[in-house]
Amino acid sequence: MHSINHSDNPVTVGRFAPSPTGPLHVGSLVAALASYVMAKREGGLWRLRIEDLDTPRVIAGMADDILRTLETLGFMWDGEVLYQSRRTELYQQALDGLLRDGFAYACGCSRAEIARAASAPHPGDEGPGYPGTCRNGLTEGKPARALRVRTAPGTISFHDGVMGPCSRNLADSGGDFVVKRADGPFAYQLAVVVDDADSGVNQIVRGSDLLTSTPRQIHLQRLLGYTTPSYYHLPLVTGPGGAKLSKRDNAVSLASGRDLEKEGHGLLLDALSFLGQKPPGQLLGAGCADIIAWSVASFDPEAIPRQNGQFPSPDMEG
Repeated sequence: MHSINHSDNPVTVGRFAPSPTGPLHVGSLVAALASYVMAKREGGLWRLRIEDLDTPRVIAGMADDILRTLETLGFMWDGEVLYQSRRTELYQQALDGLLRDGFAYACGCSRAEIARAASAPHPGDEGPGYPGTCRNGLTEGKPARALRVRTAPGTISFHDGVMGPCSRNLADSGGDFVVKRADGPFAYQLAVVVDDADSGVNQIVRGSDLLTSTPRQIHLQRLLGYTTPSYYHLPLVTGPGGAKLSKRDNAVSLASGRDLEKEGHGLLLDALSFLGQKPPGQLLGAGCADIIAWSVASFDPEAIPRQNGQFPSPDMEG
């Protein structure tokens, strides 16, 4: 295990990590633009990672479509594109270390057994809270179903660059969490922590739907000896009335039939406005590259709103 994310590293390294389970959509565009601009405004690097570990949900051709879409919109990433499905050896090395140090253990409990446990902590974000049944070893004759990481009493606190102070007691909010299914893929929480550390990522800009995952990731970073990045969690794009956004109806994709050569500049301007920025009128006729260049020079992180909203905002044209 190793990390090049040293605290004395002056270079800002950001990243965008879409899942190829569907085309890029307007919520993804907001995250891509914000993460790109936040890294580049500090003269930093912007990495691109395809999070394709959940193979049953991956749609063939979507990763390539996402890359072509980003290129067409004027985004340029640094270094090679990483694919999580090709990095399982790194995740296994990290997991082996957690097991060796006693930070992780085998669990034989089924979902139904966990749900029935009266002493379970409060529900977590990934289902019923885990009561710690297998913490001291598997019941005799019971096969391992998953590998879990031990949580500890106490609060994990961090300052989010958009949402402000955040804290969470992992032991009371879901308990020990899964990092690998016995016969399945590595869990998102472990993979993303290993990938960010291995790529030197020290600035994470992403949607606020992942805000509650952050304390678990910080816990893993500490156990693995990684440096914790700075975090910025963005407001989510919602449908009318605050409903969850339909990816199908809000695709920003070449494969979905959108002409990004014509529409791209308008989508970028709408994304900037959603992020609380005020692009000048002369950018209305500009190309994507010029809009991104203005964004890098003029983006104000303090203006990013905390509340979710529609895209484009109802008070905006288009």
